[in-house]
Amino acid sequence: MRLPVIKHMVAFIEENDEDYVNETIDTLEHLIDAPGLKDEELDVIGELLSNFSGALEVHKEIKAGKSQRDALNEFMKRVTGSIDK
Repeated sequence: MRLPVIKHMVAFIEENDEDYVNETIDTLEHLIDAPGLKDEELDVIGELLSNFSGALEVHKEIKAGKSQRDALNEFMKRVTGSIDK
């Protein structure tokens, strides 16, 4: 996951609507099943999916009243904590 991408997507969600990101996630999930995709292409799609999903989680925390900074920090702590285990 890339924090700059997540921050950028959170700004997009705030300016537009989270439905765009949800629909993009649905599209990318469907694309994964396309025949002939290379491992590198699947890796890129997976990275996009994780960043978009992370942005939705951070946005949800911001809507619940957290500052963007706190929401991003807590999200990244959860992610790195799950990787360390």
